[in-house]
Amino acid sequence: MKSVHSYSFGRAFEALRGLRRNKAGNVGIVVALSLVPMLVAVGASFDYIRSYNVRQRMQSDLDAALIAAVKQINNTADTDALKLKVSDWFHAQVENSYTLGEINIDTTNHNITATARGTVPTTFMKIANIDTVPVSVASAVKGPSTSYLNVYIVIDTSPSMLLAATTAGQSAMYSGIKCQFACHTGDSHTIGNKTYANNYDYSSEKKIKLRADVAGDAVRDVLSLIDTSDQNHDRIKVGLYSLGDTLTEVLAPTLSTSTARARLLDSSYGLTSATSKAATYFDVSLAALKQKVGAGGDGTSSGSPLKLVLLLTDGVQSKREWVTDSVVWSNGKAISGAYWNKVAPLNPDWCGYLKNQSNTMAVLYTEYLPITSDWGYNATVGSTMASANWKNTYGGTMQSGVSTSITRRDYIPYALADCASSKSLFISASSSTEITAGLSALFTQYLSAVRLTQ
Repeated sequence: MKSVHSYSFGRAFEALRGLRRNKAGNVGIVVALSLVPMLVAVGASFDYIRSYNVRQRMQSDLDAALIAAVKQINNTADTDALKLKVSDWFHAQVENSYTLGEINIDTTNHNITATARGTVPTTFMKIANIDTVPVSVASAVKGPSTSYLNVYIVIDTSPSMLLAATTAGQSAMYSGIKCQFACHTGDSHTIGNKTYANNYDYSSEKKIKLRADVAGDAVRDVLSLIDTSDQNHDRIKVGLYSLGDTLTEVLAPTLSTSTARARLLDSSYGLTSATSKAATYFDVSLAALKQKVGAGGDGTSSGSPLKLVLLLTDGVQSKREWVTDSVVWSNGKAISGAYWNKVAPLNPDWCGYLKNQSNTMAVLYTEYLPITSDWGYNATVGSTMASANWKNTYGGTMQSGVSTSITRRDYIPYALADCASSKSLFISASSSTEITAGLSALFTQYLSAVRLTQ
């Protein structure tokens, strides 16, 4: 009985092993049957990711091609010329991983639009007889260089712009009258047998160039750029404004750059160093400028021009009396003043008056140079932002991460950078050469900043 039972058990065990082998075979068949769609699914993900990356590169290449075309071909170019230009630039940049299809150009209203189509070879999806994946992109650009444009040049005419423009000039001023500024107010000076009614008379006699004079040079360079950009003088208008205790319109926007040059040279219009304003109130002046400029257009016609404000300033809200009046002295030192907190950087929110109505703000900061030997400087611009109580005084909000112990002078570039429409439209300049080149650089930057619109 024992042997029979052992034999029966063995037969049963063998049967179970056979069943196991059959089950394993069934699983293998199921796996084999599932493998193809699994590979296709995984391969599809890989191929589609690859096609997405190709599409991103194609988009970048098409954008670059359109930007290059609109910068180099003016609005009189025909469609065929634009197509050729875009095609040349596109083919110069594309990779071999895709091909270029048809490009369509539309120059209506100074817009250039284009589409590109191509295919990306597949790898894993070939299993499912899918050899390529189609990709397509579209792009559109609109460039100020081919649009109607009003340029509003605003010059800070406060006394701080009467600083001698060069180090040599500043040394000459200080050596002669112990002050680097050519102010129109203040004490007279007698040097030898010559008496000067004020600092400006001394600088004028010694032919010392001032920052206000350099500002005029900078504006003339921009006018030359306008002549080059709009040779027929039918698209770009320029207006001139002085900024002080209020805004003064020296010249309403005009197509005549020659008229603008004449106004710059005529001291009666207040843009030369022969005159200056006693105070700088940005809150008042920029609000007035908003009314003069109005809302910006789309640049498609003279009645709807793009609008660019070029602001040249040292960025300090100030008034002479805020420094000198109600000062408490102790042991020959000024220890407090009733209005010292008011001398501070402008609040960038005031620039929003203009930016919020579709205008572009570009700012050239003529650096406020430290004069640590002057008590008035140390008490105001050289003092801290904390002592200015900027929030309560002018409603200003400092950039996060900047300590309130920073001096007001050192915070000016932060404020003016926030005033500009973008960081690329803010330039800081300390020397006369930098100031002259800076305004032109901002204008050129704006013209070349072609806007991708799609």
